[in-house]
Amino acid sequence: MLLTNLTLATMTGGYGLMPNAAVLVEDGLIRWAGPAADAPEGKAIDCGGRLMTPGLIDCHTHLVYGGNRANEFELRLTGVPYAEIARAGGGIMATVRATRSSSDEELAESALKRLDSLLAEGVTTIEIKSGYGLDRETELRMLKVAKALEQERPVSVTTTYLGAHALPPEFKEKREEYLNIVKNQVLLDVSRFRAADAVDAFCEGIAFSVEEVESVFEVAKSLGLPVKLHAEQLSNQGGSAMAARHGALSVDHIEYLDEAGVGVIAASGTVAVLLPGAFYYLREKQAPPVAALRKAGVPMAVATDLNPGTSPVHSILTAMNMACVLFGLTPEEALLGVTAHAARALGFADRGRIAPGLRADLALWDVPRPGDLAYPLGFNPLAAVIQNGRIVRGDLA
Repeated sequence: MLLTNLTLATMTGGYGLMPNAAVLVEDGLIRWAGPAADAPEGKAIDCGGRLMTPGLIDCHTHLVYGGNRANEFELRLTGVPYAEIARAGGGIMATVRATRSSSDEELAESALKRLDSLLAEGVTTIEIKSGYGLDRETELRMLKVAKALEQERPVSVTTTYLGAHALPPEFKEKREEYLNIVKNQVLLDVSRFRAADAVDAFCEGIAFSVEEVESVFEVAKSLGLPVKLHAEQLSNQGGSAMAARHGALSVDHIEYLDEAGVGVIAASGTVAVLLPGAFYYLREKQAPPVAALRKAGVPMAVATDLNPGTSPVHSILTAMNMACVLFGLTPEEALLGVTAHAARALGFADRGRIAPGLRADLALWDVPRPGDLAYPLGFNPLAAVIQNGRIVRGDLA
């Protein structure tokens, strides 16, 4: 399959723009990419001068869950802080109750509806976390349901175990006991059954301390599971620096990350994942230290953080726009954030750019410039998607 008459955004060295280009796809891989005049022979498909980017990657979601928390949106708008809602049994705990009582079929059915919204905007790889079960059975069910979604839709799913998301109500006065279950029981099952590709935690005053999370990470690393962290979202706990010292794939949110923390993650190669949806819905005032991250050369990914309470964002293009408007990213940085840098945040070296030998996950757009993808709200210019070498959306015949 030789795709011709393209403007390529290879996402190498920035946009990596290549006009009048072509791409050869074979056996699920990009075999060649370059000037159309130099293209090898193949069954040519004229792409009408459109822009082609790598397939988009949503590297931080909580896509699988039960229930609905629209009522909390109303509460926050009356001035009730998120932390107060959480302490009163709302927030994560409300979703935990709904998720535990949902069947696998119910979880999958609702998750597919959310997933379809993202796929319609060119997403070809998605990360999905557990964390709304907070018991062994439901956490493993969530991970199983999440991974099974790629059998129902043309998407690559990577899963993350988020057992240290919140303290379940039945362990309200038994923190150490719950963490021992996470470390000594569920993590072992996650590793044994290959239920998750990574381990995450929520390091915050309303969740778990740096020391508690570090004890979870030590077990995860001993089992060969990479780690990532929700950190510095509401306060500066120092979790990002600890995670970076453990070689974390990413630290996510990081609104309150300080200059010292920026230096530590820069030295480690850890990716900073920016989640403007949560910032927007929680009406936060302190944005992540983008200028410091940029100056230090920290790769910045962008994701929807799709979840039922603090970021019900079902649009990766909207997340890109928010990252520009609210956090000051350039459109180029935003597109890198959902392609090359998002791939790195998930530990993938085989996608996120357009280059020979990488996966043929590609998106075709009815726009002349890559910057146009982050500019509008409510407009989707997607024309076609190739996922793992197959045309799965649009008509390129």
